[in-house]
Amino acid sequence: MIPRYSLPEMSALWSDKNRFQKMLDVEIAACEAMAKLGGVPKRALAKIKRKAAFNVGRIAKIEKITNHDVIAFIKNLSEHIGPDAKYVHMGLTSSDVLDTGLSIQLREACDLLIEDVKRLMDVLKKKARQHRRTVMMGRTHSVHAEPMTFGLKLALYYDEMRRNLQRLEKARETISVGKISGAVGTYANIDPFVEAYTCRKLGLKPARVATQIIQRDRHAELLAAIAITGTSLEKFATEFRNLQHTEIGEVEEYFAKGQKGSSAMPHKKNPILCERISGMARLLRGNALAAMEDIVLWHERDISHSSVERVVLPDSTILLDYMLNKFAGIVSRLVVNKERMRANLERSGGVVFSGRVLLALIAKGLTRNEAYDLIQKVAFSAKKDGVTFKYAMLADQGVRSLLIPQEIEKVFDLGYYLKNVDRIFRNVGI
Repeated sequence: MIPRYSLPEMSALWSDKNRFQKMLDVEIAACEAMAKLGGVPKRALAKIKRKAAFNVGRIAKIEKITNHDVIAFIKNLSEHIGPDAKYVHMGLTSSDVLDTGLSIQLREACDLLIEDVKRLMDVLKKKARQHRRTVMMGRTHSVHAEPMTFGLKLALYYDEMRRNLQRLEKARETISVGKISGAVGTYANIDPFVEAYTCRKLGLKPARVATQIIQRDRHAELLAAIAITGTSLEKFATEFRNLQHTEIGEVEEYFAKGQKGSSAMPHKKNPILCERISGMARLLRGNALAAMEDIVLWHERDISHSSVERVVLPDSTILLDYMLNKFAGIVSRLVVNKERMRANLERSGGVVFSGRVLLALIAKGLTRNEAYDLIQKVAFSAKKDGVTFKYAMLADQGVRSLLIPQEIEKVFDLGYYLKNVDRIFRNVGI
């Protein structure tokens, strides 16, 4: 991923230096296991552990000749270790080292993403509490529906992020496996103890069965969880973008001192960060699809997945890390225009309370159809005549014959829409 969208800790995790270090950790652990079985002399193991080192630049030079990164890596280790390097990679195949090392990287990436999600959840919780009773217009089909609160909207996002947290935690467990079972997974040239020891030391579980590789449905599950999480962020960001419409104006991204919105129009404040989140989510979904394509390989493996993973695994984790951190900043500094929310609620002239009137008329003995038709007629006429819904009801003989003015007034009590807010918040755990 380009530096513009990369944060230091996650980027360092995907560096060549860290990748080769994870491979070295696998090789050393395997040597230790073989030493316990008597396959590597203790003297040789001590020398291997003392002298094992690599140089990223040197590996790159060797790979230009070998056209094989693991062989280049082993040759470079041998240059540092000397003759005892013959015990390194003994009985292993390249993917034993590559896939097991990759699992460690992915587990560490998941740890960072999980912490990111928890931080965002904390920010959403705080903002939701702050606006628990901030009344605004609820909308369905982009049209005014009934009153709600901005805090409820954020509570919904908090609860969705909790599900994303669970998905990422499950994906972390799924990907935290290693395999040291040889060329086609038969342990023909390596004792299963080596796999068990290596995985235990590196904090992984041995794959119950493998081919030459760890099966790629595991990686696809992780990228699917990442894509769903990113799409949730896009959903939230799209709502903020909509609410920043000039005609709505209920929330705004924070606009810093010295920030510019347009090269041509000095008045502009644009939701650029939310738009960036939306664009990045498209990449995550595309990467998830590529990971699913990688599940299908020929026989016990081919290499068609490798080139894909070198892009989509680092890029997806780096992108989501960036998106989660950026969106936490968006939420924490979001400008909430309570006055505009209230003004927009009142803009409809009160017709958004029609559902309350419907229930009141049914309670007076009308059938649902009778009550619905009556209130629909009154609501449409109020809009057509440019009067408030309350005025139109008070002027309608059908409504006046069933509801006294005090009952009509009661319909417009916003407390009706707030009475269960605390209960919902308790359900969500905020």
